[in-house]
Amino acid sequence: MLLEGRKAIVTGASSGIGKATALRLAAEGAQVCLNYYSDNDKPGAKQAVKEIAKAGGHAIALQADVGREDDVTRLVSRAASEFGGLDLLVNNAGIENQVALIEMPLATWERVLRTNLTGAFLCLREAAKLMIAAKSGVVVNVSSVHEFIPWPGYAHYCSSKGGLKLLMETAARELAPSGVRVVNVAPGAIMTPINERLLEHPKEEHTVEEEIPLGRMGSAEEVAGAIAWVASAEADYVTGTTLVVDGGMSLYPKFV
Repeated sequence: MLLEGRKAIVTGASSGIGKATALRLAAEGAQVCLNYYSDNDKPGAKQAVKEIAKAGGHAIALQADVGREDDVTRLVSRAASEFGGLDLLVNNAGIENQVALIEMPLATWERVLRTNLTGAFLCLREAAKLMIAAKSGVVVNVSSVHEFIPWPGYAHYCSSKGGLKLLMETAARELAPSGVRVVNVAPGAIMTPINERLLEHPKEEHTVEEEIPLGRMGSAEEVAGAIAWVASAEADYVTGTTLVVDGGMSLYPKFV
């Protein structure tokens, strides 16, 4: 198993890529703390914990708003106490919604940046303190192809993911001497609840698939597999870079 004995937190783990990642990390031998945001998300996280336990693994579910400093401090502390340490963080929590730039309220802008970028920073900061002390650890940020591809109507989302790219690169430089790796995994179009509207409209889905050389949208499990690999010892020489998981979408001439 790739992650035998590892101790991990996955944020935003009640559904989609986060849930698939928690299940995959556990299947690879890690103990996993599944973070969820609200009571509405609790059942999904609890169900994943049950699935992991049934398979013989160890997992817990903890509520926390990653945009709140006190919540993040509590989350990291409780997970580390439960597992006897922490050596893997997957910053997955993220939100998006479509709003034209000139119509975007400040509150909408701040809400997305608070979760997608500030949340990743807070979790990285707190987890890194433990990793530095242990002289070992990996932080994987779930970014997006929109860390480098503009997306009209999503200025807040693209800005958060572009910021996450430089946060990752800067953190990788700072933390490498302490034996801590920091990387981004950037999914393209993935079949998750966040793309539910797209999946309900076959015409729009087909339009997106035409932009992907492999001819289909990806699955959450495929992204989870990439995260598990890059977090493992097999990727020990990989830091400060983005692993793109997009079926070749970013190669399409439309984006050049």
